[in-house]
Amino acid sequence: MEHSMPYSLKDKRVLIVGGGSDIAAALATDLLQEGARVTLAGRNVEKTAAAAKALGDAVRSVALDLSSEESIRAAADQVRAAGGLDHLVSVATERGNGPVASLERGALLAAFDAKVVGPILLAKHFSGLIAEEGSLLFFSGLAAWRPSPGLVAMAATNGGVSTLVSALAVELAPTRVNAISPGVIDTSNWDAVVPDKHELFRHIAASAPARRVGAPSDVSAAACALLINPYITGETLHVDGGARWS
Repeated sequence: MEHSMPYSLKDKRVLIVGGGSDIAAALATDLLQEGARVTLAGRNVEKTAAAAKALGDAVRSVALDLSSEESIRAAADQVRAAGGLDHLVSVATERGNGPVASLERGALLAAFDAKVVGPILLAKHFSGLIAEEGSLLFFSGLAAWRPSPGLVAMAATNGGVSTLVSALAVELAPTRVNAISPGVIDTSNWDAVVPDKHELFRHIAASAPARRVGAPSDVSAAACALLINPYITGETLHVDGGARWS
């Protein structure tokens, strides 16, 4: 007996918040290959528009600042006018790292806006626009499960995401709400963080059960899997090569 996937991404409308990132680009590329209709959203209008243009003329862009409810509301109004949405994915993040003794309130608030407060407001303004069998997908991260010095803000915000999706899945049902928790992913963000990311990656890969670091395509594949499965909600999918156990 032949079995087909219960849900397809063909012609589904997907909004990716944080659309200027490497992971957003990988996800958008995969979604387009599956026949989805993609819109990128971001605070930096020029960067987001350029990212959309690089993906093709069919990709739209919209301004959306997770630290501003008015911006989120305005973006939702645009999506509503365009006919609604099937899936919303937020890959947005804001670094608030550093030793506790040196953390500043402004940086902490920005980190929580990107990962916790912003997603709550996205749910507030966009959940009513999500079509049947649609979903919200947010991004957690390894620091919540493997805390280390200097990453208190990252651990707290990523842990908050995982708790948040469980709560939203219950309140917004039957709209599904899930999270992805990536491990170390080889993106251009690392270029500005460490002098030699490849040496760091070799060290990380040596101890990780998967014996490598991740690629944006690994994260995109996991995201698509959550988007198409109508029986997964309230969950955090770990895409970290087993790094939590190493």
